[in-house]
Amino acid sequence: MTPRRLPAPLLDAIVVAVALLDVWVHFDSDEPGRMACAVAAAFALVLRRRLPLLTFLLTLPAVLFSDAILAALIALYTLASLTRHRVLLAACATAFTLSSMSSWPSPTFDLSETATLITLGYTGATAVAPVFLGQLVQARRDLSLRLAEISAARDHERLLTDQTVLAKERAQLAREMHDVVSHQVSLIAVRAGALQVGTQDADVKEAAATIRRLSVQTLDELRHMVSVLRASGGRPTELTPQPSLADLQRLVDNSGIEAELQADMPDGLPPTVQRAIYRTVQEALTNARKHAPGTTATVRIRQENGAVRATVTNTAPTRPALPLPSAHYGLIGLRQRAALLGGTVTSGPTADGGYELRLELPADGTS
Repeated sequence: MTPRRLPAPLLDAIVVAVALLDVWVHFDSDEPGRMACAVAAAFALVLRRRLPLLTFLLTLPAVLFSDAILAALIALYTLASLTRHRVLLAACATAFTLSSMSSWPSPTFDLSETATLITLGYTGATAVAPVFLGQLVQARRDLSLRLAEISAARDHERLLTDQTVLAKERAQLAREMHDVVSHQVSLIAVRAGALQVGTQDADVKEAAATIRRLSVQTLDELRHMVSVLRASGGRPTELTPQPSLADLQRLVDNSGIEAELQADMPDGLPPTVQRAIYRTVQEALTNARKHAPGTTATVRIRQENGAVRATVTNTAPTRPALPLPSAHYGLIGLRQRAALLGGTVTSGPTADGGYELRLELPADGTS
């Protein structure tokens, strides 16, 4: 867990307070001028983030005229953590050392004495320490930024890899749909057309025409989905055109069963809500046609109290249903779609042996 950093104003106030404490420790009432320089140096630290070099220069007189050197050391550390000019840092460290070694107004600086050389070494080390510490902090900051860049690059590379895998899977699926599904649906359309032309029975002719029309419509939708799946872009592609409530009547009329639409079509519903209603009605009518031959269905849609409700009810079948392959994913998909929009899908048998599917969604399409 990354430790929380103090707010910059609070940290600046603490730094100034520590520098003032250093001034108080070295306070000399007989030399108010020197103390004034030290106090000014302490308060100059509020500029250290925006003007680090100027702040150091403002604290240097305090080193030259007094023993309160903490403000200058803090300013030197800040400068070292923000600049990359090594020559400038060396010059500032040298200036601090020379100012600390001098004793104004009567400086005594004799390099021939051993004590002076020892003092010079200690003072130089004192000046170099904040420079090294500031450079270390700067290097750590640069390393953190570099690691963040590497992590972002790695995430981007992973995303590109995922998109490449997805594109290959989509291309493979497109080939399967084109080579297998489209071919078989085409055969269904051709055979239905031949049956429509060759039969004399009106009911068979109508059924064959319906099969042929639905097959052709399915082929068109398959071709569009194949083109979408073959698109190599990583951004999701919308399957267009998408159905809306305006297409419900045509859906009911072409459902293959006797169905009635009773709808007070709401205005201004989001496209996602309209598609959810359409797909729910489509799935319910498809299930009724598959599992309840001879049934009649009623589709009711109404909006009240900020919610849209769609109900599809079919009567009991009049003849046994043929066994058809089913993955049972239709209702699961409807429930998942409704949940994403903040709604619910419920279903179950009715008292007369029929079946009812109910959809309820917020009218604004938000959960």
